[in-house]
Amino acid sequence: MNSKTESDTKTSNMMDSQETLQTEENVTENVAPEVNETENQTIEVPQTQEEVVARVKELAEADAPAEKQELDALKQAFYKIHKANVAAARAQFIENGGESEAFLPAPNVLEDDFKAAMNVIKQKRAELQAELDRQKEENLQKKQEILERIKVLSATPEEANQAYKEFKELQNQWKELTLVPAEKANELWKTYQLYVEQYYDQLKLNNEFREYDFKKNLEIKTRLCETAEKLNEEADVISAFQQLQALHQEFKETGPVAKELREEIWTRFKTASTTVNRRHQQHFEALKEKEQRNLDEKTVICEIVETMEYDTFTTFQDWENKTQEVIALQAKWKTIGYAPQKMNVKIFERFRSACDEFFKRKAEFFKSVKENMSGNLEKKKELCEKAEALKDSTDWKTTAEVLSKLQKEWKTIGPVPKKYSEMIWKRFIGACDYFFDQKNKATSSQRSVEQENMVLKKEIIEKLNAINAQETPEEDADNTIRELMKEWNTIGHVPFKEKDKLYKQYHAIIDKLFDKLNLSASQKKLSNFKSNIGKEGNIYREREKLVRAYENMKNEIQTYENNLGFLTSSSKKGSNLVTEMNRKVEKLKADLELILKKIEIIDQSMSKE
Repeated sequence: MNSKTESDTKTSNMMDSQETLQTEENVTENVAPEVNETENQTIEVPQTQEEVVARVKELAEADAPAEKQELDALKQAFYKIHKANVAAARAQFIENGGESEAFLPAPNVLEDDFKAAMNVIKQKRAELQAELDRQKEENLQKKQEILERIKVLSATPEEANQAYKEFKELQNQWKELTLVPAEKANELWKTYQLYVEQYYDQLKLNNEFREYDFKKNLEIKTRLCETAEKLNEEADVISAFQQLQALHQEFKETGPVAKELREEIWTRFKTASTTVNRRHQQHFEALKEKEQRNLDEKTVICEIVETMEYDTFTTFQDWENKTQEVIALQAKWKTIGYAPQKMNVKIFERFRSACDEFFKRKAEFFKSVKENMSGNLEKKKELCEKAEALKDSTDWKTTAEVLSKLQKEWKTIGPVPKKYSEMIWKRFIGACDYFFDQKNKATSSQRSVEQENMVLKKEIIEKLNAINAQETPEEDADNTIRELMKEWNTIGHVPFKEKDKLYKQYHAIIDKLFDKLNLSASQKKLSNFKSNIGKEGNIYREREKLVRAYENMKNEIQTYENNLGFLTSSSKKGSNLVTEMNRKVEKLKADLELILKKIEIIDQSMSKE
């Protein structure tokens, strides 16, 4: 090979090496960052402590290492369920009448099994991590040795040209050594790129050998492109994304292809990668949207429980109805998937806090009700004792009134403990029923008399209606009416249920008759007074009473007339006041005249005697 050819080859080799490194750098720049996919996956957490322990034991016995996220989720679930069980036991303890400070949770028999299995997993993970760290250090040492050897090979053109096979073997060894300490990885890769570039600068390969190398690299990268393109048909987007990461690593570590094909093969691989990455991104965007919807649903449930109007829950049934609502909401909560990771624990804590507050309020209500029930029982016992003391009384009217008041008071007292409710009621009502049975037996004759009185009063009403039916009442109608009124007043009691009805009928017909006879209101009062004179007691005492009323009324009229002299009607308010006082004075004068006529009637009655 002449000097010009060697120079051209060297230049070509150097350009190829530069382009190779540039291509590898481009691959590195375009490789999607590796993601711990497990962190983005939804972990199905068991719902009971038994299931959690079973899963932890399964992981402890497995050969494959357990994922940290799942372990954290299982641990959180175990103690969350434990805490919920303790809270439920505490609420039940309080509901049964126990004091909160006296509550002692039962030992968790599953906790020892849980901790033992977790320790096994922890030990395995520690051992695995130690082995992994040892392997990384060993790989680091080997890669540093490879770098030193490549550095030696790239020292002179002669060394480079003669040791090409050794160089390719060193590259293969480098690819096989994957794991190294993270803090050393970037520095190692940069040093490797530098020494490889230096080697290619020194390498003098004949065109035939270079073409063979380019051809093999093209075959590998074409296969990688085809594999990446098929990943778009993979149903599991997570698995497809993980496989793509491995393909990127292999593409990066594969040597260059012919210059004219480099852009084409890279574009093909990048296009396939973009499609897989887009599906992966869309998957997590959809998952994110679903988690946000879950968060919204859970937020609404929290608000329902938080906004309960506890002041309106005043009965056992109120609390029972709301308890069923809360239980239904808890069941609904379990059917809703995970919220976004940063909010998942917060929203659960919020819901748990709202539920804890509800059951706390419920426990307080039941406690207060139980305390009130004890007081109510004592109050009802006192009423029983009072009723029992009166049951043999023969003072029918007074005792009946007292027992009626006791029955009304009974209704105002709240409930008593269920086991005493029927007993205390039977005791009370038994005493009341005994008295009223005896009263009914004793007053049965009285009822027959009341029935007779009712017949007599109905006859008087019929007679009054007959007088009213006359177009022109007879001259002695007034006397007849008064006689009937006197007779009405002499008749005793009627059945209580008919009393008001007869009274209304009687007074209605009397008013009609007085109106028909053109009697004034004063005349009606005088007529009634005449009918009842002497009936209400000593007529002398009645006269003295009227005289006193007369004198008091005269004085009152004099006071009003004196006050009128001081008032002015210059203002509207003053005018209204004067008018009102004048009206009162006129009424008092009319009443005064009526009193005088009553006194005259008494005097006439006294003279007849």
